[in-house]
Amino acid sequence: MCGIVGLHLRDPELYPRLGELLTGMLDQMCDRGPDSAGMSIYGDPTWSPTGSATVSLLESPFPATELAAGLSGQTGVTVSVTDLDPTTVVHGPTSPEELVAAVRAVAPTARVIGFGHDVTVLKGMGYPTDLANRFGLPGASGWQGVAHTRMATESAVTAEGSHPFSVGPDQCLVHNGSFSNHMSIKHELERDGVLFDSENDTEVGARYVAAQLAQGVDLEKALLMLNETFDGFYTLLVSTSDSFAVVRDAISCKPAVVAETDRWVAMASEFRALAELPGVETARIFEPEPEEVYVWHRQ
Repeated sequence: MCGIVGLHLRDPELYPRLGELLTGMLDQMCDRGPDSAGMSIYGDPTWSPTGSATVSLLESPFPATELAAGLSGQTGVTVSVTDLDPTTVVHGPTSPEELVAAVRAVAPTARVIGFGHDVTVLKGMGYPTDLANRFGLPGASGWQGVAHTRMATESAVTAEGSHPFSVGPDQCLVHNGSFSNHMSIKHELERDGVLFDSENDTEVGARYVAAQLAQGVDLEKALLMLNETFDGFYTLLVSTSDSFAVVRDAISCKPAVVAETDRWVAMASEFRALAELPGVETARIFEPEPEEVYVWHRQ
């Protein structure tokens, strides 16, 4: 059992409240996954400055100042590093791919858990609300956020096993449930040259979606393909810089509820995570249908 929350803001006046609202949603899901958590924020000007790439890491072998110096030397630009233990956030005026390559050259044992122009991914072990407050999530701003509380079932309780899995540029996937045929799909992806960082079944789903997007498939089609390919019981929330999508398996035994207003779209494992959002009393509220892909795009 895990907890999913996500918030896609349509009204720019709400952007400064993104972290506050997402933290409140996450807090309601702690009992669904009290041992670890992860969150991603799109558009925070401190964590993802305009004109810079951002890379999120776990297990950095160096203090922040030493890592910043090494990455600056490797890239030839000034790279900044913020220590949000256990996550390290790196950003600099270069491309996400170049910054990831620099990280792997300077700190090859570090685990890249997110990269892009707009997204910052934070993960850790412990009570989810405590982690969110330690990271400073309530003060974050932006247009979109996703968070997940994890109750581990098929792999160890670790920060890197937390969701979201972010394996493509500005992409995130969170998952409640389990895939039953992920190992065969993982082997197919590995034969195509895809590398994996964990034994987590969710990473297989994330890398499958990333592979489709890299080939030019749009997000809706990629998730329809996932439905056709993966067996199991699951609810997924998938985000990119400009999209926010929900899909469930054919049986839909894993809970999900969506609320939508003119100002925002929100999704959670249970309604209680949505109950304090502004204007929820007039929202269109519904349970996603089996195997139907719901996608909202940034205007």
